[in-house]
Amino acid sequence: MAPSNSTPRSTTPDLPPKILKSTPRTYTTGGTTLKPADYSAIASIPTSAQRHPRISRPVPMMRSSYDVVVIGSGYGGGVSASRTARAGKSVCVLERGQERWPGEYPVSGLEALKQVHISGNRGQSTQKVKDTEIGDPTALYHLVLGEGQNAFVASGLGGTSLLNANIFLETDKRTMAIESAWPEELRIPDSLKEYYNRARAMLQPVPYPEDHPELMKLNLLQKQAEKLGKADKFYRPPQTTFFEDGVNAAGVEMKASTLSGQDCTGVNDGSKNSVLMNYLPDAWNWGAEIFCECEVRYIKKDPSGTGYLVFFAWHGNKRNRAHFQDLFYNELMWVRAKELCFLAAGTLGTTEILLRSKELGLQMSPRVGNGMSGNGDVLAFGYNTDEIANAIGRQNPPEDDLHRPVGPTITGIIDMRGEDEAKDVLDGFVLEEGAVPEVLSQFLQAMLQLTPGKIYPQNNASQSGYARLRKFLAKAETKIMGPYSPGSSINRTQIYLIMSHDSNEATLTLEGDKAYLRFLGVGRGKHVTELNKFLAKATHAVGGVLVNSPFYAFKYVGLGEEEITVHPIGGANMSFDGTGEGGVTNHMGEVFTGESAEVYSGLVCVDGSVIPCALGVNPFATITALAERSLDCLSKKNGFTIDLETSNGKLDLLNGTPRVTWPLTEDMMEAQKSILDAAGESGVRFAEVMDGHLYVGDEIEDFKVAEKHAIGIGSTARFFLSVDTYSTKNLVTRSDHASIATGTFTCSALSKDPFMVLRGEVQFFSQDLNTPDTKNLMYKFDIVGTDGQLLHFNGYKIIDSNMAFSPSKTWKATTTLYVTITRPDKSVVGRGILHISVKNFGDELKGFGANGAPGTLIRLGSIKQFLSFFSLQTAAYFFSPLRALRYPTPATATTTSRLLPKVSPTSVITLTAQDQVQSTLHCWTPLQHNPDLPPILFVPGASVDERIFALPTIETNAIEFFLGKGYRLYVITHRVGKSEAAKKGYTIYDARLDIKAAMEYVRNQASQEKMYCIVHCAGSVAFSMGLLDGTIPASWVKGVTASQVFFNPKFATVNMLKARSPVRLPSVYKRLAGDWFDCVSSTNDALVQRLTDQLLRFYPVGGMDEMCDSTTCHRSDLVFGRLWSHKKLNSHTHDYLSNIIGGVSMKTLENLMYAGTHDAVMDNDGNSLVTESNLARLKGLPVLFIHGSNNAVYTPESTEISLATLRDTFGPQMYVERQIFSGYGHLDCWMGKNAYKDIYPRVLDHIEDVIRPFSNGGASATRD
Repeated sequence: MAPSNSTPRSTTPDLPPKILKSTPRTYTTGGTTLKPADYSAIASIPTSAQRHPRISRPVPMMRSSYDVVVIGSGYGGGVSASRTARAGKSVCVLERGQERWPGEYPVSGLEALKQVHISGNRGQSTQKVKDTEIGDPTALYHLVLGEGQNAFVASGLGGTSLLNANIFLETDKRTMAIESAWPEELRIPDSLKEYYNRARAMLQPVPYPEDHPELMKLNLLQKQAEKLGKADKFYRPPQTTFFEDGVNAAGVEMKASTLSGQDCTGVNDGSKNSVLMNYLPDAWNWGAEIFCECEVRYIKKDPSGTGYLVFFAWHGNKRNRAHFQDLFYNELMWVRAKELCFLAAGTLGTTEILLRSKELGLQMSPRVGNGMSGNGDVLAFGYNTDEIANAIGRQNPPEDDLHRPVGPTITGIIDMRGEDEAKDVLDGFVLEEGAVPEVLSQFLQAMLQLTPGKIYPQNNASQSGYARLRKFLAKAETKIMGPYSPGSSINRTQIYLIMSHDSNEATLTLEGDKAYLRFLGVGRGKHVTELNKFLAKATHAVGGVLVNSPFYAFKYVGLGEEEITVHPIGGANMSFDGTGEGGVTNHMGEVFTGESAEVYSGLVCVDGSVIPCALGVNPFATITALAERSLDCLSKKNGFTIDLETSNGKLDLLNGTPRVTWPLTEDMMEAQKSILDAAGESGVRFAEVMDGHLYVGDEIEDFKVAEKHAIGIGSTARFFLSVDTYSTKNLVTRSDHASIATGTFTCSALSKDPFMVLRGEVQFFSQDLNTPDTKNLMYKFDIVGTDGQLLHFNGYKIIDSNMAFSPSKTWKATTTLYVTITRPDKSVVGRGILHISVKNFGDELKGFGANGAPGTLIRLGSIKQFLSFFSLQTAAYFFSPLRALRYPTPATATTTSRLLPKVSPTSVITLTAQDQVQSTLHCWTPLQHNPDLPPILFVPGASVDERIFALPTIETNAIEFFLGKGYRLYVITHRVGKSEAAKKGYTIYDARLDIKAAMEYVRNQASQEKMYCIVHCAGSVAFSMGLLDGTIPASWVKGVTASQVFFNPKFATVNMLKARSPVRLPSVYKRLAGDWFDCVSSTNDALVQRLTDQLLRFYPVGGMDEMCDSTTCHRSDLVFGRLWSHKKLNSHTHDYLSNIIGGVSMKTLENLMYAGTHDAVMDNDGNSLVTESNLARLKGLPVLFIHGSNNAVYTPESTEISLATLRDTFGPQMYVERQIFSGYGHLDCWMGKNAYKDIYPRVLDHIEDVIRPFSNGGASATRD
């Protein structure tokens, strides 16, 4: 739309005949809620179920920095966002309020009450006042209580433009020429002409059409003007209301006004051309990213020296974060403005942000917060006149009332600003008629009657008996029939809004971090008297009673008795002399750094706060023009070009996408997918605070040690997160679906400012892959510092059987987070532990609620589903022994997707021992073999095979480790291992023959006389037997690692109790179920096996932390004792147990039990092999004894006794050593997830020691 050169006063737009000739019903359907298709200029049928557009984004989709940050979304904010986006800048808009579109504005009193926010200072101006904070800070209607005068503003995407009366009037030239107010650059005549035209082109103001239905309040104001002799001062002012269907200048579909009079609470008919309908969609289309419910608190200079950091409190859905009152306004989120930061939070909002920024070190003019004005606003009522005004708005009038439309809130004006009326420019004013929204209709009569200081007409006609009777009956009609009844006192009430000039002496200060608004000398005495006289004369001319502001009635609810303004201006006034002594900002709105002319580059105020004096007219046209000018000047100063020529075309706000989009990072794409996947679903949202201590440094690996040290040095840490589960259904049913975390992380040892958390992941009850039968609550996110530092936060809560039947341990498990901070290169920055306090947990519950899809039942169902999921998962571990047992299935036993690729054996050989029993030998040859290195023979224990050394579920298994060192490797699966031969009931003593056969093969195949042997458990016992009785020549052995036991098997406590039980358990089992006990069972097994599985739920395998739901684990514990510390295995290994462990015959078991209770190995006849002559065979044999400190099969005394025996027999020997590995059990010394770091290197050291030529003969190297 091309800009016009002047503002029309009384013209009718070119409307189609079908509109002009239509019935009044066309205009009086009262603001019916729009259909979804009404927002789509392209698609007549929307493709989504969404009823209203959403051009704002979820805060989790915010980036950490933009070229431009715009604070606020009113006229100045809209202009700034639109113009910088059109200049190709990346733009972020932060709005405290919520996004609401026509069809979403309140109508009923209850709906409106929920949208009222009252803040400020309650009490009468002559008495002590106190801070007040009532309602939701993101609510649409914001009443600010001040001393001397209150202010009413809007909070929402679009700012006060959502609720104003749309009147577009330029400030008169005399006001713009006031030398003590305006900068020299703006005192030049027509300095704003170009920019008024730019604003006019976007906002498209037109007067109320003369061919439209007559409006009674408009006619009444015209009659009053005539009676006052001011007919030439009356006209219909331009307003930004559409009176015909069409597309506005930004490309947004608009609807013809239904003349509902609901402007002041939000017009639902889609006719108000607010900033939400023009500048903001334009900014959105050019790539601006808009975020709501973000209340900016202060601004700091970026530490880099360029740009600004904007700190804000995120209210989030249902204000869940605000329940943490001690943190909400202290631990703030932030976003970086790299080039430009525009303050457009409204007069009061911008001034408060500047004041707080100044307190926190951003130097500026001492005049900030001073020289404010209420724009000379006066709200008054011509009560119970002789004429029907019909000035009460109505959303949906009944059929019989359609011929009486209210019209837009303001449609007429008596303009008294001319020099012919006001010799002194400060005496000029405008008088406009108004309309009261439906929500106040039922209260207006009482408010008017309670208001003191009424001015009654004194003429004879008004004092006549007839006049008095009519007025009495009109009042009675209001009480009986309601305010809409034709002829009732309220229906005959004219509403006035005056804008004039006040003393500009109002101030805004911060007291205890709360804004304190004082209007000193609200009205200049003589001037206000003249205004009251004018109003009284106009009211009495039509037989009414002048009632001043009905908000005086607020004294009865403790809110004082104050005047009210809907146009607060000033606080960051433009300087009249170009320095900080004369104002806060220069002519472009740039903020002064102090009292000089120096400004902060890129820090610009663009709203009503810069206006240095009352305008005497509706200010939004001037605010918009000043903002357009600021952007034009800044573009020239900073060298960027604003594209004002390219048209948007028709915008499809419901289904379409903007023409300009900025690339999404990988984490943004993942978050967006999570949100889109939840379309139509309901989820939950809650805020969580965890605090504790973080030790900065990588030298401490233990979390508890790190926490203890951090406590000592006072290194505290805390996060404050909002967790959004957009779809509870997806969270519960999909393993790839995480909740999104947004908020802050603070640690003074890392940064003085909070780190931002955007698009973090919170996973509930994910399988802990590092620990079997354990689930985690995972917190994983990047944290970005104000100094540009990028770190990664990884935290987890441990949910396992350790909390069984213990409320205190359950609380600790669900409220304790183990935290590691790392750099992008994975190097560790620090470790620590965070906790949830009881108080913070209570605040978390207060803010817990649903989000997503509308509908109470759906949302309640989502909450129920989440709470059920959380409770059941937790209860499963609280009642751990009672959980459903987990049997081996194809999914856990044979799934190859969870197995790591491992090197295959070079060959698999079948060996035959001297007693003709066959065994299997697996052989591996390295790619680069060193012939000087001896071969290594591994001998596993009972009921297992080569896989304990070649495990496919850990990062590096023993075969890979030693193969990588160049050794040829061999693993013998002997007759009591996991083999068919094991079912024949051989003894451990018999198995020595298989080991000998393997050694013979290795000697021949490797062409070396000696080999190094790594022997474990029953394999170690069998190997020691062969050495002691001479079956295995010691001359074949280069050295030995004896794992867990050697020739002095001594059972641990539980195994000892079983072995010494008066009831011979193997015999009992043999009678019930046969000679073979399989460690792998299924639900299809015989009853005795299934009963065994159930009884083993409670088998004493260790502490609560050793409990699990695996039947394989339970059954192997029964026959052998607990074979591992669960924490040393990973989850995949635990799931793979059925592939590793076989069974045992009762004969073999009895043999094991006998040996374990006699502390020495014996032959098949029960003769001890530990004799002086037999021990002599071991002289000079290098042996490394290794033992897990938590071994529950063989006590660590087993290897201690063997070591002592060798020392006692031979004295100190070279490389006869012993080492205990803390926290390890039995098999986990070879199958543990970290065995390649903890165990294997120690064994390798021993191998290298024994193959290295002796440098000092006879020296002892024993280590224990």
